Amino acid sequence: MSQETHPSSSAPGPLGPMSPEASPASGTAGPPGGPPRAGGRVLPPLPGAERLAAELRALRRPGLSGLRTLRPEALVRVAVAAGLCRGSGDEAAGVEMLLKAGVRHLGGRTLSADGTRGDPLARAAAHTFGLLPDWRGVSGQERRKAAAAVYGVTSERFRKSQEQEVIAELALAVLTVARSAIAGPPPPDTAGPDGAPPSVRTPDPVPDPPTRLTGPPLPAAAVHRVTVHVASIELLRDIDILVSSENIYLEMSKTFRSTVSGSLRRAAAIRDEAGETVDDVLARELVEWMRAHGRSGLPVRPGTVVPTSPGALAERGVRRIHHAAVASPTSDGHGYRVDPHVLAEAVSASFRLARAERDRYDPPLSSLCFPLLGAGHGLPPEKAARWLCWAVHEELSRDPSWTVHLVAQRPELAKLLTAASSAP
Repeated sequence: MSQETHPSSSAPGPLGPMSPEASPASGTAGPPGGPPRAGGRVLPPLPGAERLAAELRALRRPGLSGLRTLRPEALVRVAVAAGLCRGSGDEAAGVEMLLKAGVRHLGGRTLSADGTRGDPLARAAAHTFGLLPDWRGVSGQERRKAAAAVYGVTSERFRKSQEQEVIAELALAVLTVARSAIAGPPPPDTAGPDGAPPSVRTPDPVPDPPTRLTGPPLPAAAVHRVTVHVASIELLRDIDILVSSENIYLEMSKTFRSTVSGSLRRAAAIRDEAGETVDDVLARELVEWMRAHGRSGLPVRPGTVVPTSPGALAERGVRRIHHAAVASPTSDGHGYRVDPHVLAEAVSASFRLARAERDRYDPPLSSLCFPLLGAGHGLPPEKAARWLCWAVHEELSRDPSWTVHLVAQRPELAKLLTAASSAP
């Protein structure tokens, strides 16, 4: 293994908390197999998600104003179970609070006050039913238009596609809200080792990658096919595949950011003679892939790897960009996290995709470059390096014909990669 150095490039959710009188009633579930209970009351069985979705579809056009005329029976039953209304006289207010609680559940409390930022699914649901401030009286047509804009599609396309998934997911979310209320607070044995509630429990330590105790060692030839670089990834030359770290919505970083995603996006863009971008190649192709696979505005499975062309990076001998969806939004909406097992799965998926595409090129694809996936997103850099190198070694043990490059912008991170890659 060798190491090279290259020059580097330079409020609470808008829907608000539940009021004390509207917070879920305390209580516990009934005996096993018995009817659910809340606040000492025996509740009828909760309706199914399909029935709730049907009522939500009927409510979509009139919005919140339709609650008093439609009287959606299934939604009322769920609101009662969630402790948001008593079922007589306050059904409309209870269902409205239920829908807002469902949107908060969908979005992990990430919505901005105007619904312009946060989880796309929650944003679209909030617009669809007029749940944002000052949207109660907005027409169904305008609400649909705003929801469609979240996904960057026309209102008609949204109606036929994304709207159905938004409604189905909101139906499941309100059921989850009710079931959580029925279940009540977690039992004492779920508290942390020091008696603290789960919300303040010390996070579980990041596990180490598996250790191979028996079996043949990695072939020496494979070890020597790993090179560590100190560089910004877009400055490397003549590597067939560069791997970019993305979130599970496959939304690339802004071009002014120094992240791997932002750097590759900037370097791959096609520019005119004045230096202005005329084709944001990588972001455009990702949007096209998401649209073609029916995932516009929706997350992909963590560990998914999507290929694009290299754009202007072809001039540096790059032939493919692999976009690894490894970063998932945190529950508080203030960042992303990377599970080490997802990191390893993405490495495996990238090799699998490379093998599938290898012979489509002349000469065949033969080299990949991985950045330090996960570092800075909840994974300590040392653990990220160990998981990345373990996953790479696993792939090289199966097929040592590939040449692998590992890259980090800072020397201290490159040293972690060197140490992890040299470990037995």
